[in-house]
Amino acid sequence: MKVLVIGSGGREHALVWKLRQSARVSKVYCAPGNGGIAAEAECLPADVKKIESLITLADQIRPDLTVVGPELPLTLGVVDEFTQRGWKIFGPTRAAARLESSKSFAKEFMQRYQIPTAHYAICKSLDEVRHALPHFHMPVVLKADGLAAGKGVVICKTKDEATAVAAEMVSGRMLGEAGSRLVVEECLRGEELSFLVLSDGERVAPLVAAQDYKRVGDGDTGPNTGGMGAYSTQSILDAQMQNWLLQHVARPVVAGMKSEGVEYRGVLYCGLMMTARGPMVLEFNCRFGDPETQAILMRLESDLLEALEAAIEGRVSDGDFRWSPDATVCVVMASGGYPGAFEAGKKVLGLEEAGKMEGIKIFHAGTTARDNAYFTAGGRVLSITARAPELNTAVERAYAAASKIGFEGAHYRKDIAARALNKK
Repeated sequence: MKVLVIGSGGREHALVWKLRQSARVSKVYCAPGNGGIAAEAECLPADVKKIESLITLADQIRPDLTVVGPELPLTLGVVDEFTQRGWKIFGPTRAAARLESSKSFAKEFMQRYQIPTAHYAICKSLDEVRHALPHFHMPVVLKADGLAAGKGVVICKTKDEATAVAAEMVSGRMLGEAGSRLVVEECLRGEELSFLVLSDGERVAPLVAAQDYKRVGDGDTGPNTGGMGAYSTQSILDAQMQNWLLQHVARPVVAGMKSEGVEYRGVLYCGLMMTARGPMVLEFNCRFGDPETQAILMRLESDLLEALEAAIEGRVSDGDFRWSPDATVCVVMASGGYPGAFEAGKKVLGLEEAGKMEGIKIFHAGTTARDNAYFTAGGRVLSITARAPELNTAVERAYAAASKIGFEGAHYRKDIAARALNKK
């Protein structure tokens, strides 16, 4: 069968790579894809910001299944449009994707269904933010209500800083329309955890957990990014806690959506903080995470295609996935200046040598290919992902591969999975 993957990042490269391994897949397309994806799939031009562009493309190539990578097409209703035309597509509808597209909707939804989350206030103006701040201890978290590519969350240490950041957000100078409404939230302490489940609208099946690293600098310093790395191990989440999360977070979300007339089919990403008070939901994403997907799919030993079809067709079960006990680590190499302004077009060196190293798969996130070479074309450029029986070996492999690769301005965190190793 023919499969179309929508998107152009490291997550989409990982999806393409895994779907190609299915014996039932004869052809993989990616729209628009990137330089590295083009080596494993046929990349076709499309504008993921325009649903008509994706409809036109699908009408031309007639894929048997479409898999949506990024959040924007989901929030614009690509699943609704494809489904109306009788085309099989994996992902939640526009209504279901509101769990990600609106932070305020998600917070109010969690309150309705007693899903554990941080204390919050929803603010539509700077005056409302000023009124809300005295009800919070510092530091406080400001979240843009709309989509902001992982950059709409700012931790503010003082009320003055929070007021200044809120002014930038609501004015539109910082994030455009995404910041026109804000969520003010208590700052939770603990370890972050990414818990993803597959849902068919009624049942859920868990994927292995991962931990991602949002801040740009070592030691969780600097601004938030789309994600600078991730790791996944068997020990990151025990069976008892997994069952708790299924019972108190994942299943209530799916059941709550259904009770409100919305079937949630696709991947539900639960971003959690494991606090002293118990797990708390930081955010929901309505698609595979990036870079968690790279680490998670490196551990997947069963057929991804079969699992995605089960979600679409309403037959999700606990047996949809088979996982390797190995550990995986993903290190993101980014362009100089990211997550701020950066220059593209820098030649990437060392990919062939790094790619031949044991246990390594390099997923391209922001590259173009020309003249038998790769050049940078995005803020996050590469996801260097390693797998090994032990976490320390996976870490060593990932950083050994990263050391072989270079481009002008390249930077990456040096502490992915460091806390987990230090606990041992």
